[in-house]
Amino acid sequence: MRRTIARVKSRPLAQPPTPTFTPTDRAIPAEQAPTRVGSFDSDAFFDALDAVRLARGKNWKELSQEAKMSASTLTRMAQGKRPDVDSLAALSRWSGINVDRYMRGDQPVGETEPLAMISTYLRADKHLSPEAAKALDAVVRATYERLRKE
Repeated sequence: MRRTIARVKSRPLAQPPTPTFTPTDRAIPAEQAPTRVGSFDSDAFFDALDAVRLARGKNWKELSQEAKMSASTLTRMAQGKRPDVDSLAALSRWSGINVDRYMRGDQPVGETEPLAMISTYLRADKHLSPEAAKALDAVVRATYERLRKE
């Protein structure tokens, strides 16, 4: 699905170098490839992001500036491409959209591990430096491992 964000002057693209392959560069047969457990519905996320943008009365350039990210990422998303993880995090933070709602898969989402939750909270604590959060996380993990029921 193609969407229009803004007109951008097109430049002629340089021809990429022709890749060279060695005999060890082989594709994995489909039956041996790992199966994907889930995927991200980037089109639905983009539509939700667009709704938030419109509700706030912003244009795409303002969104990219406020989210502190490249406008070209938004252009790629409008063309159906997926954002990189840092851009996804910036957009989620800017918009308040929970990206978990856009995860698709056959398996039900399991409960979050307690250590993962604690680590997330420690790293988000504005009263702790990144080094302090990491040190405290190590103490909690060591204590948890020592006291955990088998």
